[in-house]
Amino acid sequence: MRATLPLMAGVIPFGIIFGALAVAGGIPAGIAGAMSAFVFAGSAQLIAAGLLASGAGVVVVVMTTFFVNLRHNLYAATLAPYVRNLPQRWLLSLAFWLTDETYLVAIRRYAQHDDSPHKHWFHLGSALTMYGSWQTSTWLGIWAGGSIPNPAGWGLDFALPATFIGMLIPLIHGRSMLVCVTVAGALSLALNALPNQFGLVIAVCAGALAGSLTHRLDQTGPKRGRTEPSAPCSST
Repeated sequence: MRATLPLMAGVIPFGIIFGALAVAGGIPAGIAGAMSAFVFAGSAQLIAAGLLASGAGVVVVVMTTFFVNLRHNLYAATLAPYVRNLPQRWLLSLAFWLTDETYLVAIRRYAQHDDSPHKHWFHLGSALTMYGSWQTSTWLGIWAGGSIPNPAGWGLDFALPATFIGMLIPLIHGRSMLVCVTVAGALSLALNALPNQFGLVIAVCAGALAGSLTHRLDQTGPKRGRTEPSAPCSST
């Protein structure tokens, strides 16, 4: 919970904006609250709320949110080695409560080199903190939605990416991660105009691929062209 608290500066305004936009778009308060309780996916909820308000069909809403949340497959791939031995009830719970913020906090704890067998409890603590704050902020937005003129125009949604940038920078170590972040960031800006934030999915996949290739080249590159040292130089 302590490790997750700094992220609340971005999450709470984001949740308030969702609640306010949802009711302003004609979504009943109960439905908006249920989205936060059962969907629990901030960016996907904002997109779904906009699509529902515009009269989009169910298939369009489901497919759009599906593509937006494809990044969770990447999260799952990196978390799998740490949680593979947990019972199914743990896996189902942690999967449902997985968010960008919790992933960022949990993966740092899992990667620490110690013998603690209870790191999944740390993961759970972050997840429950995020879930509680998202429900609270959503209902604050729903309650205040009618009295906030143009909630999207306040710019509060910038708090979340700003918070993420601040926490991401210290995690960038090595050339491969720098390449990954650079490629993903550049493409997310270049492809921002694509509908339904599909450019974000492309940016994530391209960044991961670029980082992976760079890591592979860093490992195999020095081996190419390696020659055995001559005898007089062998001691050096």
